[in-house]
Amino acid sequence: MLIDTHCHLDFADFDAERDDLVARAHAAGVAQMVTISTRVKKLDTLLALTERYPTVFCSVGTHPNNANEELDVTADDLVRLAQHPKVVAIGEAGLDYFYDTQTPEDQKTGLLRHIAAARETQLPLVIHARSADDDMAAVLTEETGKGAFPFILHCFSSGADLARTGVELGGYVSFSGILTFPKSTELRDIAKTLPLDRLLVETDAPYLAPKRWRGKRNEPSYVVNTAEVLAETMGLSFEEMAKITTENAFRCFSKMPRL
Repeated sequence: MLIDTHCHLDFADFDAERDDLVARAHAAGVAQMVTISTRVKKLDTLLALTERYPTVFCSVGTHPNNANEELDVTADDLVRLAQHPKVVAIGEAGLDYFYDTQTPEDQKTGLLRHIAAARETQLPLVIHARSADDDMAAVLTEETGKGAFPFILHCFSSGADLARTGVELGGYVSFSGILTFPKSTELRDIAKTLPLDRLLVETDAPYLAPKRWRGKRNEPSYVVNTAEVLAETMGLSFEEMAKITTENAFRCFSKMPRL
């Protein structure tokens, strides 16, 4: 059994075969999925998916590359919306300095509001961090000092220092198909240094299909390949890694029931 802790089932890439995609995930042993919000104003679409598929849950939040579209969304708004029983996380929010589409100031404003909501609800904050290691570590350190909140460094591809800081502050590190790429030796070396009880797996589908399906559109069933590579990296069997990451997922997403 595996949990795909981060996918985007609402994206148009899946419109033609969403039912089949969820069925393939179940057939591959992916029992539950969390489809992640990129815009609060589209939450209704995510909730409709969670109602259609009992094994699908969702988050609520604004992606940093959409930050300036939803500067009117407050922490209180996020807290209120997160009361829905199928909303099990806050985000994704964070800092992305790779794409020059949003100012760092707008991204940080959104991030701090999401942190406040995660602190109040104690739902995990799904963090997007790209080319922003130092600033992200500084924000997490400062904000944790004001009161702990659960969080996930999603689709981890940053440096060892951010991984270490995240774990020291009580966060989880989630690996996507990037972990499986031949050139990701450094990332696999970072994974080896992390405690087993802080590891998660995800697809970030439709993006970043793992090695076995490289170049294809990603989907939740493919998280199996990422878990296989993570198991090999950590010197464990696939079955051991599946059990570990699944238990971690339920501990992290504490609102998500076991089905």
